[in-house]
Amino acid sequence: MSTKQITFYTAAWSPHAERVRFALDEAGAKYTVHEFGLEFNKGPKPEWYYQINPLGKIPALTYGGPAVPPDQPSPESAKLFESLPLLEFIAEIYPEANLLPTDPILRTKARTFIQLYQNYFHDLLKDVFFLGKPADPILQAIETLQQALPPTGFAVGQFSIADIAVAPSFMRMMLFLKSELGAYSEEDGQKMREALASEKFVRFRRYIEDLHEWPSIKKNWDEAFQIGLWKNVPAFQRKATAPT
Repeated sequence: MSTKQITFYTAAWSPHAERVRFALDEAGAKYTVHEFGLEFNKGPKPEWYYQINPLGKIPALTYGGPAVPPDQPSPESAKLFESLPLLEFIAEIYPEANLLPTDPILRTKARTFIQLYQNYFHDLLKDVFFLGKPADPILQAIETLQQALPPTGFAVGQFSIADIAVAPSFMRMMLFLKSELGAYSEEDGQKMREALASEKFVRFRRYIEDLHEWPSIKKNWDEAFQIGLWKNVPAFQRKATAPT
């Protein structure tokens, strides 16, 4: 188990940052948190943050070096960013947490499941829920991912970074639909709710339920907070339908 200092740069609205929080807590890591608000996405980032991530994005970690205030990063610490590499990093420095299976076939399957998510689903969440694009592609993507799941349990049987990688976006999607939040049309909202409640997607629903009940996810997931966070964001509002 690593005993070096970790400072985690995050924001509650970011599913990418939430991945890293889930992994840190699953590993039992001790870490310092620097939380950014919604203003992080508007205008220039704090100048000091570019020392940590030159791209100016979250999440990021500093690792090692002395314990210093988060806004005064030490030159001695490693600066690490991008959520999927960070999941791999946490799995490596906390091997006892079993975030990646020891079996090489299952390790490959875990990484493959993440790539399926990235290739088929990732961009569609923004397209449908933030930009109001048609819902059919996201339902097709969920069907593809459902087919990759084993009959029961998590993505490769045991809980792993594959599940951590997808949980924040899947859980937001289901919450947004339940709460009728998002820029999708009334028709598409009804289509998605009916489809995901149908027998066709029973395995996917069971998977989402299992994610909700996993301790490191349950500890951090706050539906009421997420609803409050998103319900007043202008870019997330449903477009009014023109009268006919």
